[in-house]
Amino acid sequence: MKIIRFVDSQQEIKYAAEEPDGTVREIAGDIYGDFRVTETVADVKKLLTPIAPTGILCIGLNYRRHAAEGNAPIPRWPVLFMKLPSAVQNPGDPVYLPRQLKSEQVDYECELAVVIGRTCKNVLREEALDYVLGYSCANDISARDWQKEMGGSQWCRGKTFDTFCPLGPCLVTPQEIPDPNALAIKTTLNGEVMQDWNTNDMIFDVATLIEFLSGSTTLVPGTLILTGTPHGVGMARKPPVWLKDGDELSVEIEKIGTLSNPVRDEPL
Repeated sequence: MKIIRFVDSQQEIKYAAEEPDGTVREIAGDIYGDFRVTETVADVKKLLTPIAPTGILCIGLNYRRHAAEGNAPIPRWPVLFMKLPSAVQNPGDPVYLPRQLKSEQVDYECELAVVIGRTCKNVLREEALDYVLGYSCANDISARDWQKEMGGSQWCRGKTFDTFCPLGPCLVTPQEIPDPNALAIKTTLNGEVMQDWNTNDMIFDVATLIEFLSGSTTLVPGTLILTGTPHGVGMARKPPVWLKDGDELSVEIEKIGTLSNPVRDEPL
């Protein structure tokens, strides 16, 4: 099932399911509990992120080729950083280049997003995927100068500016993606493919990440996990490719769809 979240003509936020024939029908009930697809055709006026995350946990250096392009050693443990929920951006809405805390080195990172559907703690790898509500596309936008030079040796400042976590366009349930580590994933910038690889290159697969992140830690429903990016980021190119005002950016993941966002200067 493909699930969307949207605003209707009455300015109400609702969920709906995309049927195979393209029809979109409203969902009734709790998306994290008991819900059902109704016969009501959805009145979609604006597409939103498929969830409003309760927290955003992000993994760095989780693709072998990406670690290699940055001359970084393969990590022994998953590299964890976080974003604020305010970093999330809807499909089709702008990624804003920071101008108050100015950055001239803003980069793209296509990522498979995982949404936790029920409370979990100390989950075994073998059971980890049972806690997944669904999968989506994400873009881990990164201000590399703040990440590398001006962030006090921490990544969070460069990773969590407003709009630095586009998410969508839908949430695909695990029944349609039994193996999240067998999906083609790519980034397109102004029509040019910049990243084009497969989630099977992850150092720590999705189940291992959930086991690790839930260790001695409660993951509540709505927790969003970004699982890392493949090689081809702008920082590693020669010369580097940085996002600029007017760019058009897309992330596409097999079985999920395409997440597209324009790039604009932050309005001050």
